Amino acid sequence: MNNDIQNIQEINSLYSEVREIIASARQNAVRSVDFCRVQMYWQIGRRIQEEEQKGKERADYGSFLLKNLAKKLEPEYGSGFSVRQLERSRQFYRMYPIASALRSQFNWTQYKMLIAISDDYKREYYELEAINNCWTARELERQINSQLYERLLLSNDKESVLAVARRERIPQSPQEIIKDPMVLEFLGLERKAEYYEKDLEQALINHLQKFLLELGNGFTFVARQKRILLEDDEFFADLVFYNRLLRCFVVIELKTEKLTHQDLGQLQMYVNYYDRMEKLPDENPTIGILLCTSKNDTVVKMSLPENNSSILSSQYQLYLPSQEQLKNEVETLRRLTENNQKTNH
Repeated sequence: MNNDIQNIQEINSLYSEVREIIASARQNAVRSVDFCRVQMYWQIGRRIQEEEQKGKERADYGSFLLKNLAKKLEPEYGSGFSVRQLERSRQFYRMYPIASALRSQFNWTQYKMLIAISDDYKREYYELEAINNCWTARELERQINSQLYERLLLSNDKESVLAVARRERIPQSPQEIIKDPMVLEFLGLERKAEYYEKDLEQALINHLQKFLLELGNGFTFVARQKRILLEDDEFFADLVFYNRLLRCFVVIELKTEKLTHQDLGQLQMYVNYYDRMEKLPDENPTIGILLCTSKNDTVVKMSLPENNSSILSSQYQLYLPSQEQLKNEVETLRRLTENNQKTNH
């Protein structure tokens, strides 16, 4: 009987290992095929570029070349070789002229998104973050569309943002990681529907992986509705995370209405509790984030100490605006930040 049980356990163990081998091989095969496609478009782009150089003295030769090449390729190989795709291949080669520098982790869909970014710093940032965080094509698209790079630049300079992405330095302050505004379009809450804070909290828990993606690097989930007992009084912190880069707890309070000074006071109490009761001696001070639909920056400024570095407020948006709307909002927030800095000085 014991031998039978041992045999079954050994077979189950072997079965699990073989399944992992098969899954890994399949994943590697898909990745290999994807990268072969990337290399194919790079080679096509290189040949188009070389051919264009030969006829550069002839007017409109590049356009003539692409149209006629697509006319021959598309009927035989399909829409993957249209004029637009051939233009992308040429652009791809121009932006990534060194074949050995191509990232095997990226598929052609991800490279198409990257070559559409004209700013070199911005493109490098998304490339590095996609590698560091293993973003899928869908996650990369979401981060680009939500203007993650621009939102981080509101409170950081370009060099520090890239240095963190390049892993040349570790973030030193919450502002280097926390974004304002946060974009929570993935929650699926209806635009005009009234909802309560518990609904927002439940939606964030249901989409925890996507919320972690929006929060940024280094976040892990710790608790929901963390019970805090102070003598006979009970309090509940909405969400608690830990950030391994900043090496501190992060307490998040959710507000579906405009931020008030009472909200900031309550969050400060939660931060103090974690600092005094939960934080280890070698960990950094706790950070509190008040996630709200709208805020008055002056109220925030006057409600907190001048040297405050532990309490942050961030507006959230339930819907992904158009790129133009996002740009306008980013510029507005940038001006407000600059004005606040001038006032402080």
